[in-house]
Amino acid sequence: MMNPAHLDLFRAVLRHGGMTRAADALGIGQPHVSRAIAQLERDLGFALFVRGHGSALPTPEAEAFAREVERVQAGLDHLRSAARQIRQMGSGPIRVACQPSLAARLLPRAIRRLSEEHPGVTVTVHQPDPDTAWSWVSDGRCDLALVRPRTGHAGVLDEPFLTVEAVCAVPRTHRLARHAVIEAPDLSGESLVAGAPGLFQRAVEEALAQAGVEPRFPFAAQYTAARCGLVAEGLGLAVVDPVPAGDLTALPIVLRPFRPRVPIATLLLRPAGRSLGRPAARLVHWLGIEREGLARSLPA
Repeated sequence: MMNPAHLDLFRAVLRHGGMTRAADALGIGQPHVSRAIAQLERDLGFALFVRGHGSALPTPEAEAFAREVERVQAGLDHLRSAARQIRQMGSGPIRVACQPSLAARLLPRAIRRLSEEHPGVTVTVHQPDPDTAWSWVSDGRCDLALVRPRTGHAGVLDEPFLTVEAVCAVPRTHRLARHAVIEAPDLSGESLVAGAPGLFQRAVEEALAQAGVEPRFPFAAQYTAARCGLVAEGLGLAVVDPVPAGDLTALPIVLRPFRPRVPIATLLLRPAGRSLGRPAARLVHWLGIEREGLARSLPA
C-alpha cells in the first residue's frame, strides 16, 4: 500500500528537479528522501528516476504516474475545500419553516445576523400550515420551525420560543377604541372576525362563553393581516396576535389588551436524533436575541 507521504516527496522531487534540492527545500535529510522514493518504486514495481551525479531524471513511467498523482491531488484539494465549506456553512441550505407572524421581521433579522457572521450561508424559508411544518421537521425536510403547538407528531424536539397575549383590534372610530383594556363582556352584541379553526380560535370562543357572550362571527380570515383589514373596514372586531398586528400601522385601527388573557404560544422545533450544524445552531442563537428585542417592544 502506497504511503501518502511518499507521494508528497515524489511530487517534491519532480518540482525541485532532484532529491537533494527537494530535501533542502523541505528541510529534511537527503537520505530520507532517497529511501522514501526507493520504497515507492518497490510499491509501484517500476523505476521513477534515473539517478546520477546528484540529479534525478524522471522516467517516462514517472511522468505518466505524476499525471495520475496530480489528478488525485486535485481531488483531495476539492475535498479539503468542501470540508472547509461544510465546517463554515454546514452541509447545505438551512431549511426553516415559519408561521407568518414571525416570518416578516423576527426571522429575517436573525438571518441577517447569521449572514453577517457566516458570509455565504444559505437559508430557505417556508410558510406552511402548522401541521405541515410539524411533519416536515419530523421527516427531516426542515431543520428548524417556528410554529404553533400541535400533538401527535413523533421524531420532533420542541421547546417554548415565544408566548404573547392576544389583543383586540378595533376601528379607531369605534366606541371601544377609548377603552384602555377590552374585556370579553364588552364584545357582547358586536360583530366579530373569526380566525382559522384551531387552538387559538377555540380559546377566544371559550373566553367569550365564560363571560356569557354569544359571539357573532359573520366574517373569518386565516391570518391576522386579513382580519385586521376587515376590522379597518368596519366589518367587526377581532382578537388577534399582537406581533403581526403591531406592524399594520397604516390601518385605521387600534390594539387594546384583551381580558381574560389568551396566550398565543410559538414553539421552536428541530428533528429529534440529529444534531444541528454550526450555522443552524447560530441561527437559533440569533433567533433568541431577536425574540428578546421583540418581547421588550410588546405592550405589558
